[in-house]
Amino acid sequence: MCDWSQHSLRELVGAPISGSRPSGGVREDTAGIPSLGGENILIDGGVTFDVLKRIPRKFFALMTKGHLQMGDVLINKDGAQTGKVGFYEGAFEEAAINEHLFILRSTNGAINQRLLYYYLLHRDTQCSIARMITGSAQPGLNSKFVDAVRISIPRSDLEQQYIADALSILDTVIQESDAIIAKLKIVRQGLLYDLLTRGIDANGEIRPHQAEAAHLYKLSPIGWIPNDWISGTLDSWLDGKPKNGYSPQEAGEWTGIQMLGLGCLTLQGFQPLQLKPAPRGDKRLSNALLSDGDLLMSRANTRDLVGMVGVYRDVGTPCTYPDLMMRLRPSSETSAEFLQFVLQASTVRRQVQAHAVGTSGSMVKISSKIVSNLAVAVPGKTEQNQILALLAAGDARLNTELEKVAALRDLKAGLMDDLLTSRVRVTPLLAEAAQQQRSA
Repeated sequence: MCDWSQHSLRELVGAPISGSRPSGGVREDTAGIPSLGGENILIDGGVTFDVLKRIPRKFFALMTKGHLQMGDVLINKDGAQTGKVGFYEGAFEEAAINEHLFILRSTNGAINQRLLYYYLLHRDTQCSIARMITGSAQPGLNSKFVDAVRISIPRSDLEQQYIADALSILDTVIQESDAIIAKLKIVRQGLLYDLLTRGIDANGEIRPHQAEAAHLYKLSPIGWIPNDWISGTLDSWLDGKPKNGYSPQEAGEWTGIQMLGLGCLTLQGFQPLQLKPAPRGDKRLSNALLSDGDLLMSRANTRDLVGMVGVYRDVGTPCTYPDLMMRLRPSSETSAEFLQFVLQASTVRRQVQAHAVGTSGSMVKISSKIVSNLAVAVPGKTEQNQILALLAAGDARLNTELEKVAALRDLKAGLMDDLLTSRVRVTPLLAEAAQQQRSA
C-alpha cells in the first residue's frame, strides 16, 4: 500500500498534553470553566457532560497546557477506564482537562483529528494501548505509550476525510437512536411508577391520583396504595428464602456450560452480556443451574447498582448463576415477571440502597434477610397480568430501538475494521469526486 504509511502516534501528534486542576479539587456546583476528566469519557467511545466540574477562570488563565480545542482527541490515562477515548466537538467556548486525561492533537496536519479518534477506538489500537497500561490496583498510561502504538493511515488528506466522514455519519445515526432510547426509558419509568402506585381499575384504566380520588386508596408502609392491594414484606410472595449461587474458577476453554457474570443484571433487567465457561466436572454447579424464567437479584455491587434484578432467559446452553446473585422463587400469588418490576420500583430501590452494608464505596452487599424484609405492595393476579400487558406494549418499542442500535454498533465495528485496515477502500468515492470537479 504505497499510498498508505505507518507511523507511531508520537510521529502524528507529538507528546500527549496533560491537564491539571486546583489543589483541593473542584466540584460540580463551582462557577467557572468546564474541566473534563475520566468521568466524561464514555466506555464505548465519546464524551458525556452528564457530570461536569468547573475550575475558576483565574486558574484556567494560568494553565500553560490542557486548554481544549475543537477536534481534540481525549484519552483516559488512569483508573478503571484507562485507554477509553473521546472526541471533543467544541461544546464550550472555553474548557480544559484535568490530570486524568491526555489530549492528542496533530500539530502538523499529518492526520485528520476525527480519523485519529476512530483509529484509537479500533480494537487493534485498543489492544496496543492495553499492553502499555501498568499497575493493577490503579492502572495507568504514561506519556510514552505514543511511542509504542503504531497505525497505518492514508497519505491522502481527502481519503482520510472520506473515511472519517463515513464513520461520523454512522455515529450520528447511532446518537439519534440513543436519544430516542433515552426518552423511551424515561417514559417507561413514569409508566412503571404509575402502574405500581396506582394500578389499573375495573375499566382497564390507570386509577386517578390519590389526591383526586382519596376514597380509592389506603395508607401503607410504602405510601398510598389502592384499597384492594396487599402490603407486606417480600417474603410473603416468595417460596422460601433467596438462595446464593456458586462461583468456581472459570474454565480456560469452552466446556458447554456457561456461568453468568454480575454484568448480566442491568437497569433494564437480564441481558446476557457477560457469560463465562464453567469448569468441567464440578458437581456443586448443579445447585446453581438456571431455568428459563428464574428471577435473579444481584447481592453485591456499588450502592447505585446493588439489587439489580432480571428474569433469566435461556442462552442456548446450560447456565449457572454466581455467588454474588440470589435466585428468588415467586409464590403462586405472583410471577417472576411481576416481581421483577416491583423490585425495580423506586420505593424498593431506595430500601435496597439504604440497607446495603459495606465500608467500601465501590462495593456494598445485601443479604437474604434484607431482601426478604423489603416492604412491597402487590395487587391481585388479574391486575398483575393487566399491568404486565401494558408494560409489554411499552417495552416493544424500546426493544425495537435497542435492537436497531445494537445492529448499528455492529455495522460500525465492521466498517471501522474494513476502512481503517484498507480492506475496503474509499477510492471509488475519491474518483467520483475528482470526476465531479472536472465536470464543474
